[in-house]
Amino acid sequence: MRQKEKIRWQFAGVLVLALISGFIAYPKVFSYLHIPNAATIESALKVNLGLDLQGGIHLEYAADTSQVPTGKKAEALQAALSVVERRVNAFGVGESVIQLSKSGSEDRIIVELPGVKDVEEAKKMLKETPFLEFRESNEAALTVQIAKQNDVSKQQATDVLARAKAGEDFATLAKTYSHDSGSKDQGGDLGFAKKGSFVPEFDDVIFKTDFATGTVYPDLVESQYGWHIIKKIETRGEGDTLEVHVAHILFPKESIDMVPDSVRYKTTGLSGKNLKNASVDYQSQGFGTPQVALQFDAEGSKLFADITKRNVGKQVAIFLDGTIVSAPTVQNEIPDGRAVITGNFTLQEVKDLVQRLNEGALPVPITLVGQQSIDASLGDSALRQSLFAGFIGLLAVSIFMVLYYRFLGLGAVFALLIYSAMLLAIFRLSGFTPFPITLTLSGIAGFILSIGIAVDANVLIFERTREELSYGKTVAKSLEEGFNRAWPSIRDGHVSTLITTVVLMILGTGFVKGFAVILALGVLLSLFTAVVLVHTWLRFVVGDWAENHKALLVAPKAVPEEMEGKGTHTESGIGNEEKVPVAKKKKPKHKKR
Repeated sequence: MRQKEKIRWQFAGVLVLALISGFIAYPKVFSYLHIPNAATIESALKVNLGLDLQGGIHLEYAADTSQVPTGKKAEALQAALSVVERRVNAFGVGESVIQLSKSGSEDRIIVELPGVKDVEEAKKMLKETPFLEFRESNEAALTVQIAKQNDVSKQQATDVLARAKAGEDFATLAKTYSHDSGSKDQGGDLGFAKKGSFVPEFDDVIFKTDFATGTVYPDLVESQYGWHIIKKIETRGEGDTLEVHVAHILFPKESIDMVPDSVRYKTTGLSGKNLKNASVDYQSQGFGTPQVALQFDAEGSKLFADITKRNVGKQVAIFLDGTIVSAPTVQNEIPDGRAVITGNFTLQEVKDLVQRLNEGALPVPITLVGQQSIDASLGDSALRQSLFAGFIGLLAVSIFMVLYYRFLGLGAVFALLIYSAMLLAIFRLSGFTPFPITLTLSGIAGFILSIGIAVDANVLIFERTREELSYGKTVAKSLEEGFNRAWPSIRDGHVSTLITTVVLMILGTGFVKGFAVILALGVLLSLFTAVVLVHTWLRFVVGDWAENHKALLVAPKAVPEEMEGKGTHTESGIGNEEKVPVAKKKKPKHKKR
């Protein structure tokens, strides 16, 4: 009696689980039942659809880790990934996918934004995430390097001047050696010019009265642009109308002011990854020009102290997205890890900058290398086709199970429906957890495949049950034996499949991982439905009536040949007595004497 009561309670639990799963899997039922806040419940229980199902934007960024030490690349990339994710979340894009990838030796950040249709807006959203960097002056090393380059350029100019004075064709020399792109192809010809048309050093020479036409000026003429070799071709007019026709060959002269800021200042290792907090501040205690106050973490504070200590009296430049915004001169060492960004900012610009910095300053620069926009209509079509394929597969499996396994097959179909409802309920409820499940086309494929795995477990159980029935055992005992003997095969098959899914999760890419996650969930859930739900349902439904209707319960199986002609004896079973076949004893033969 206690056993039957236990079975009834177990079956009641199965029914409650089925109802709850069904309500969550199909939340529109709340509206049909006129439950208050049904629309809110339905909205909260939505399934997160991936980019391939609801459409959206796919962006691929290359991460520049060339300035990051080899041992810290993984940490910097993970930090950059977190920053991009925070930026996307702040923008209000739900169900996004942000992950790291590799393209050859290049590190990539993949950003998928379901439901976003404006590509430019998506790019702007991520590009506006600032790359903050502190750099120190590199002028000392650059000055030495520039001086060497200028010495080489001047020596080359001296050599070419000697050749021009020796009578070599001036136009040919200009086309070969001149660095003035505007006149080089014309043989250095500058045309006629009045006084004041060129820089003073050049002007003074070409209007000298002792500089004869048709000759090359005997000395190099140095200006801010470099060293000039000048040939006076002819003159015209007099006094204020005097014009001189000249040609020149330019050899450039470098200066520290001509060097780009990105080269003029060298990296220090202090960047946005070390930023703890940014806030709005003013230069004069609440009055004056607004500025951005920065507070670094422990590592950043130590770096900033070292930087300011070795650069007292020198400039330390602050770069945002590769552009210098401030280059203050360090007055003394700053050990407390605090700094300010000053500039011609409005209050709103400072507020925006503070917000962007607090959302996350990128520890490495990123560059857009690929983009793709997926139309939502394509996703809707793919979703409908996938769901239709899943429905056809489930229907085909159900028909087979009922036709071949009859009443037992009906139990398997009942379990499959509960299984489908439970898995869909998990998809919907995952949105309330830290690990929401995003359903993609590959995930749907994993779901459909798991249906076949769930049926496979039932097939093993039912075949074992048919085999036990063929030995003449009672239905109740055959079911118990069928479940017990099929369990090792079911367990090993499911474990081997789970091992495969774990490997795919670790080594696979985005779509493959999605397939593996859904398949793993399906395998675990199918194990529960086949071994627990079907077992409980059959133990409750199958009773004494089944002994007289075995053919209705399951298709009969032929009795093995070795069992034919053998008798049976009774043995206590679960709720019934069963007949167990035994071989008939043979009478001993006596030899005649």
